Amino acid sequence: MSPSSDTSLHADDTAEIDVVLPAHLHARPAGKLARAAAQLPCRLEITHQGRTVDATGILAVMGLGATAGATITVRAHGDGAHDAVTEICRLLRAID
Repeated sequence: MSPSSDTSLHADDTAEIDVVLPAHLHARPAGKLARAAAQLPCRLEITHQGRTVDATGILAVMGLGATAGATITVRAHGDGAHDAVTEICRLLRAID
């Protein structure tokens, strides 16, 4: 795992990872994120600067205003939480 990531797995099927964004979380990557999150079996949230949103909402994700170099937290609750967080973080690290 990269030094910019911190993974926590909890007994209640919750996982979270901090991700440093390589680019702004604008419309295209927010759409990719929302579509990917909607396909997952668990609830996924994104937190930036104290605001938490449902990752399946494109406008909510864009509304966070996360820019390149910002640290966001990806958190999942439910079945497959750890795999979901890993998958979404991989997607976020690849945005351009």
